[in-house]
Parts: sequence; structure tokens; C-alpha cells
Amino acid sequence: MASRRASAALPSAAFLLLPLLLAMASAGLNGYFGTKSRYEEVNPHLVGDPLSLGPAAAASRLPAACAPLQLRAVLRHGTRYPTAGQIRRLGELHARLRRRPAAAAAACPAAADLAAWQMWYEESLDGRLAPQGRRDMEHLARRLAARFPALFAARRRLELASSSKHRCLQSGAAFRRGLGPSLSLGSDEVEVEVNDSLMRFFDHCAKFVALVEENDTAMCQVNAFKEGPEMRKVLEKVASALCLPVEELNADLVQVAFLTCSYELAIKNVTSPWCSLFSEEDAKVLEYLNDLKQYWKRGYGYDINSRSSCILFQDIFQHLDKAVEESKSSKPISSPLIVQVGHAETLQPLLALMGFFKDDEPLKANNYVRQTHRKFRSGRIVPYAANLVFVLYHCDQVKTSKEEYQVQMLLNEKLMLFHHLNETISTYADLKDYYKDILENCHFKEECELPKVNITAIDEL
Repeated sequence: MASRRASAALPSAAFLLLPLLLAMASAGLNGYFGTKSRYEEVNPHLVGDPLSLGPAAAASRLPAACAPLQLRAVLRHGTRYPTAGQIRRLGELHARLRRRPAAAAAACPAAADLAAWQMWYEESLDGRLAPQGRRDMEHLARRLAARFPALFAARRRLELASSSKHRCLQSGAAFRRGLGPSLSLGSDEVEVEVNDSLMRFFDHCAKFVALVEENDTAMCQVNAFKEGPEMRKVLEKVASALCLPVEELNADLVQVAFLTCSYELAIKNVTSPWCSLFSEEDAKVLEYLNDLKQYWKRGYGYDINSRSSCILFQDIFQHLDKAVEESKSSKPISSPLIVQVGHAETLQPLLALMGFFKDDEPLKANNYVRQTHRKFRSGRIVPYAANLVFVLYHCDQVKTSKEEYQVQMLLNEKLMLFHHLNETISTYADLKDYYKDILENCHFKEECELPKVNITAIDEL
């Protein structure tokens, strides 16, 4: 009798353990979601306390007699819902699983679990900011204010701009809300200013649009990897788990299933049954597929990807220049806080223009294994709520006049090493000198002009 009771309890215990097993399985996937990664993946301390500033940063070597003059932040919007296209593809895959006969459930438990999953995404959500995305921005604002209290003090002026996309405008409003009522709100600051020329520079760059954005051959490495042996192995494994012929799946459908795992975690903080289809090795392959696209469309793949961002880069330095001039003239700094909300596609080209996260070997379809330890991992660089912050300081008690103005850069709230001296602090003059060519010779209009002769995109790029 006792043995019968014990055996009867086993299915019940297994059922209770299922959420735990799912959570353990998905935990191994969280670091591989690319641009759909939670901000907490790059700052794990925020899981326990979203307002924590994290472990004490390594000594920044900033002289004690330095005071911040200006902060310029370029942010990616917070956590968002999938796009309408992604939702359509997910609906297509889900409907296919629901059409399976009920008798097949025992032989294919993963497919049965997913068929029973509630498809709650609607196309009207189309990339809009999720409630978690608003929290991302509110918390980021509060952490930045805690890091730089002098700049975020009462009655300091905040210039807030955004891309025209709804998720960015709402992110900007959430950032402002996170700061509370302390900052002054002039009449020109009640609304978030739309500035697509800076936050969506890629849309205004004819050469990028024609030769990369709308040119299928520009993504040849991405398409080759979709058909390569690594993706084929993942496709076969997922098809087997779902008891579907492998011909009924493709890389895009498998990627949608994988990203649904990421969306459920980022938006609802739950482990989705979609995660059960993938191992950590599968996740690495799918991350590489995402990174290949980012590399060739927004990163180092083609020069125009990064060169199109020089309009934003130069605007950052024009405002830093103005702050230096105002300081030298003993005038109040007219723009102590400039916060702009854009996209992963805003930040990734800008960081490439500055030479960050560049690997010795380009990312290609045939070098997946060699790129295991690559620098270019989009989930580490531009997760949801990613932020690049320039802080300009005025320093007293310095040995030379050049040292009077110094700069730090933070990516995702971590100090970055400057290329030209391998330190986290640089004189403003040295930083300008290092990027002199971009500041003086990168002209958006000329860079983005389409070639007049009729040559192929790849030849031009």
C-alpha cells in the first residue's frame, strides 16, 4: 500500500518540480538573447535591487578637485513587446502546433505543452514599450541621479529628446518621471522633443538605406549562416522536439521561438515553455545569428553603418565644446543635462564609429567557432535600456591647463577604457585629438550621398 501511495505521488511531485526545472533550463539561456536581452544581464546586481549602484567601481583616477559640468546620455528605449511581424510568425508556429491531433500529445510532450500555451501577444502591441520598459527607464533615471547628484540637483535644466517611435517617447517620459519633481521644467521641456535626425540618423542616410537596409545581398553572411551546419543542427533538434518534419521549420521560425523565451522573461519575468526547446549550445548559435545581423547591418560589416552616425557623434562634441567655452567664460552651463532616447540601431553604429568592441577577424558565417570569445556580443553592448554616457568635468589644482577639462564615458553604467590611453579618464583635449578625423572630416551629407555611377552595393561598400 505504501509503495502504491509513493508511486502515485511521483507524477504530482514531478508536476511541482516542472517550473523549477524550466527555470533552471532557461537560466542557461539568459545570456544569449542578443538585442532582446534584459538590462539585468549586464548588471546582475539589479535583480535584487533595481536602484543599486552595484559593487564599488574600480578607482577612476579622477582627481578629487573635479566637478561635473555636463552629462550627455544616449539611451536605448526600455523593454518592448515583439514587433507585429514577430507576433505573426509566432502565431503561425503556434497554430501549426495546435492543429496536431490530440492523440499525438503523449509522443510529443513539448509540442503539447506549447499547443496549450496561451498566445497572448496581439499585433497591435507592435514593438510598443512594455510596463517593464517604463520601470527600466524610471530606475535608470534614479540611478544616474544618485551617481551624479550635483548635475541632477534641483533647478538644473534637463534637455530631453527622443526618436519619433512610440516606445522611445514613452521611455523619455518615464525617465523624466523617474527624476521626480526636483528638476526645473521650463515650457520647452514639458514635452519630449522629437529628433529623428540624431536618433534615427540611419533613416536619413540614403546610402545606408539603399545599399544595406534595402539590399538583400548585404546580409549574405547572415543568410549563409541560416543555411549552415550549426543552424541546421538546431533546426533538426527543434523539429524533433516538436515532432514536425524539419522542412516545415526555417531559421526565422526557430528564432521567433527562441526570442519568445526572451520576451516572456523580459516582459513578464517568467520562464516560458518555449525555452524548453533550446539548450545552452543552441542559444549560442542563435545569439551568433543575431550578432551577425547586428554586425553587418549596424556594426563593422560596412563602413557606412558607423559613418552615418557621425552626425550624432559631432553633436555630442559640439555640446561638450559649448560647455567648456561657457565654463572658461565663467558663465552658467546652459545644458548641464542632455538625455536622448533612441534604439539599439542608434547606439551600435556610434560605438563602432568610436572603435569599441571590434574583433580582429570579421564575424562571418563560416567562423562561428573561432568567434566564441568575440568582443562583439550585442546583448552585452545594447540590451534593453542600454545607455552611453559622456561626463565632462572641470578640475581645479591641475598641473597643466589641458588637464582642467576631463571626460569619462560609461556604457551601461560601467566606466569604459579610452583607446588612446587605456584609462577611464581622459583630458577633453586628448579625446578630441584622438577623434579629430571623425570630428573634422566625417560629413553626413557627403557620407550618405548615393554614388552617381550604377555599381553594385557590395562593390560600393
